[in-house]
Amino acid sequence: MMFRRRREKKTNYRRRLGLVKSGRTRLVIRKSLKNMVIQFIDYNEKGDQTLLTVNSKLLKKKGWKYSTGNVPSSYLLGLLAGTMAKKKNITDAILDIGLQRSTKGSRIYAALKGVIDAGVNVPADESIFPSEERIKGKHISDYTSKASGNQFSKLKPTDIEANFNETKERILNEV
Repeated sequence: MMFRRRREKKTNYRRRLGLVKSGRTRLVIRKSLKNMVIQFIDYNEKGDQTLLTVNSKLLKKKGWKYSTGNVPSSYLLGLLAGTMAKKKNITDAILDIGLQRSTKGSRIYAALKGVIDAGVNVPADESIFPSEERIKGKHISDYTSKASGNQFSKLKPTDIEANFNETKERILNEV
C-alpha cells in the first residue's frame, strides 16, 4: 500500500528524505497563478514545524500596486521573506520546490534570489535566476507600451519599475 500523498501525486518521498537528511531548514516555495507562499520549515519527528510563512498578499500592505503573479512580485516576496527570516535568526536554508517544474528564470527562482539578496544563505547556481531587467519588470512595461488600445487596468503598467523600487526600499528599510 502506497502512502496517500504519493498516490495523490503530492509528495516525492525520495526527494523529501534527501532534504530532511540535510538537517537544514527547508525554504519551501509554492506558487499558483495569482499568488505565492514562501515558508521556512524545520523537520521534527512529530511533524514539520513551520518557522515563518509569507504570502504574496502581504505585498499589497508594502505598497505593491500590481499583480502578485509575476516575476517582480515574486522577487519582492522573497526579499520580504528573507528579511523576516533574518529577524528570526534563520541564516541558512535549502530550497524545496516540491513537485513544481524547475524552469530557469521562473518566479520560483526570482523569489529565491530575493531571499538570497536579503542575506539568507541558500545554495543556488546564479544562472537559474531571471535577468535583472525581468526582476524589475522591464519586460512588462515594454510589452504594455507596445500594446494598442485600452486593454490594461487603471494602473499604468509602464510605471511598474518605479513601484518596484519604492516597494523594495520599504521592505529593506524595515530591517
